[in-house]
Amino acid sequence: MKFVISLSVVMLFMFIGEWVSTATKSYIPSVFVSAVLFVIGYWTILPKTVVADASFGPTFSGVCISLLLVHLGTLMNLKELLQQWKAVCIALLGVLGTIILTLTIGTWLFSWRTVIAAIPPLTGGLVAALLMSDGLKAVHATSLIALPVAMFVIHSVIGYPLTSFMLKKEGRRVAKEYRAGNLTAIADNNSSKADTETNKSRNFLGLPNEYQTSAFIIFRVGLVAILANGFTLLIHNTINANVICLIFGVIAHQLGFLETNSLNKAGVFQWLMYGLLAYIFSQLNITTPAIMGHVIIQIIVLILLGLSGMFLASWILAKPFGMSGPMAFACALTSLFGFPADYILTTEVCHNVAADAKEEAVLLDQILPKMLVGGFATVSVASVIIASVFLKLL
Repeated sequence: MKFVISLSVVMLFMFIGEWVSTATKSYIPSVFVSAVLFVIGYWTILPKTVVADASFGPTFSGVCISLLLVHLGTLMNLKELLQQWKAVCIALLGVLGTIILTLTIGTWLFSWRTVIAAIPPLTGGLVAALLMSDGLKAVHATSLIALPVAMFVIHSVIGYPLTSFMLKKEGRRVAKEYRAGNLTAIADNNSSKADTETNKSRNFLGLPNEYQTSAFIIFRVGLVAILANGFTLLIHNTINANVICLIFGVIAHQLGFLETNSLNKAGVFQWLMYGLLAYIFSQLNITTPAIMGHVIIQIIVLILLGLSGMFLASWILAKPFGMSGPMAFACALTSLFGFPADYILTTEVCHNVAADAKEEAVLLDQILPKMLVGGFATVSVASVIIASVFLKLL
């Protein structure tokens, strides 16, 4: 009984977020609403174990991440992935802007340790927050231990709607280009490309459609994920496993081993996405109103400084890198949360901005690869490096 109730509560928070997002045309994104509901729930009557009781624990999330990233690789080709080096540069330079402004102005306002403890979670999400909390415990800075996780909670709540707003501006710009006829060829290519690659997958395996069952698709996605994680171990984690899963997904798709949109065809994509998102929201149970009240002023000021530095760096560099200002800033903002929030925000905005399915495909083709790659560059790679460096500065 408890497990069914827990699952129902988790899904209740998810669909309320989705409904609000749809009703507001993505001005209030679903992940923002769901995150707020989880925080309020944890601070009132919700058990801290509600997500784990719903079966969305660490083991499930580990499966989700690898499978979902391989799946996302089937939505793009290798050429598109390699072309996103500009998004990587913008995202990383945006993070650099955050670090510079918070280190300079922030240290005038607050203690050195306060600023050093706040920067990694501001530029790298949950993993960086947990690393800094452990580091503060090691140096016995007990008054600051709650700061990194509290920073993660607050900047997520601010970052979701801000990113959604920037994506809407970019979505409207791309939609205008498409309606003017400048992106017609891309839309046509997307449709024919999907058909060609689906046929190529069937021919490569030599099996008729009735044998392409959901279990067979999931098995192949899982096999690619195993190879990706094995390769990561082989290279001693020189490149983050998440990045390798995405690349292997792209390669498997290019070779015809995986269909376009594999997990959607298997009927499990949304379930895995909900599970991963729920697990991320479960990390919000660490904070309490008392903890937030103790560090709220430092957090708000440092977030404003950090976002200002990120905005200035990305906006100035947007034109030299051939991007619009909103797109460049959105890429940099992925450092606040990474995957899967970057995927969910982008797909929601594209769905609500587009006039039809074909236009939505064009928007996704133009925006989603930039957001995904930007998020991997910051949260999956740069955040661990930044946290490791800043731990030594405490």
